Amino acid sequence: MIYFDNAATSFPKPDIVYDSIMKAMKEYGANPGRSGHKLALRLSREIYETRELIARLFNIKNPMNLIFTFNCTEGLNIGIKGILERGDHVITTSMEHNSVLRPLKALEKEGVELTIVKGDLAGRIDPTHIKNSIKKNTKLIVTTHVSNLTGTIMPIDEIGQIARENGILYMVDAAQSAGVYHIDVERMNIDILAFPGHKGLLGPQGTGGLYIREGLDIKEIFQGGTGSISHLLEQPDIMPDRYESGTPNGPGIVGLGAGVKYILEVGIDKIRKHEEELTQHFIEEALKIDKVKVYGPLNVKEQGAVVSINIGQEDSSEISYILDQNYDIQVRPGLHCAPMAHKTIGTFQQGVVRFSFGPFNTHEEIESGIKAIKEISEQV
Repeated sequence: MIYFDNAATSFPKPDIVYDSIMKAMKEYGANPGRSGHKLALRLSREIYETRELIARLFNIKNPMNLIFTFNCTEGLNIGIKGILERGDHVITTSMEHNSVLRPLKALEKEGVELTIVKGDLAGRIDPTHIKNSIKKNTKLIVTTHVSNLTGTIMPIDEIGQIARENGILYMVDAAQSAGVYHIDVERMNIDILAFPGHKGLLGPQGTGGLYIREGLDIKEIFQGGTGSISHLLEQPDIMPDRYESGTPNGPGIVGLGAGVKYILEVGIDKIRKHEEELTQHFIEEALKIDKVKVYGPLNVKEQGAVVSINIGQEDSSEISYILDQNYDIQVRPGLHCAPMAHKTIGTFQQGVVRFSFGPFNTHEEIESGIKAIKEISEQV
């Protein structure tokens, strides 16, 4: 089996992740923050350690400004819906995932004004276009860091600076970048950062997080038990409890911490360099194949480890099926929950076959993937 679907979920995970989850489940899988006995206290400490590790990774000064979610989508919804109100204006881009666009479109129906800045055919966003879209009532700019369709790396440093200079909040969707690219919330002027645990951070599904800048008041989107200030019927306003109602995925968060620990030990630069080399290898060889169209900047300094292709006019789902059934190669076809991005690069009707690489893929696997593409292109 060759797994090239890391943009959906990284696989496999480091052994330390599996071991940490099972240990938590078997030895101290109690309810953190809900009891005073030693099992609950141990899991609470392990969860806080994960909070500290992630804070270190993203240069978050106060770990308590980091809340845990069940995925990146939840974090994006909390940030977007907790900030924007009727009469506000928000700027985003055509390269966003539906996890950004759908909440924004829902708010548009409730009186929030929305501007979508269009990318070019390679998925690039010009920061000047964002700057020129600012209005008096612009409250938020929200962009992805790396496109899940083309792998295009967005200029979040420049966008963050534009936001800061104009007194506008900036939210970043780090679904495809967290754990692979350096993210410094202070230097990049990021006010809100949403990320999944199960992709580049190498944790399990059912984990994710949201960073909220110190002093920023974001309305919580649901309320419930937090294990704190239980004598009051109102939701606590302390961080992170305000946003963490209900029992958390304790063993999953412990596993996420193990994934982050692995990244910090191996080194994010080393992981990124490996993925860049795999991506460059794939792009160079794919471009040599007749009938194959490769999308994106086609330059690893502008493109993450996500490469989308098509073979002639063949349906992307059919190509994916052949790769899976005949070659045991796992990829993702279709629209990738990013229909506007597909319209931007001209693939809305056909979709694309997306190859996405991770830290445990090899150059030998790249060669096998290229060989399969060549053979399929000769047969269709």
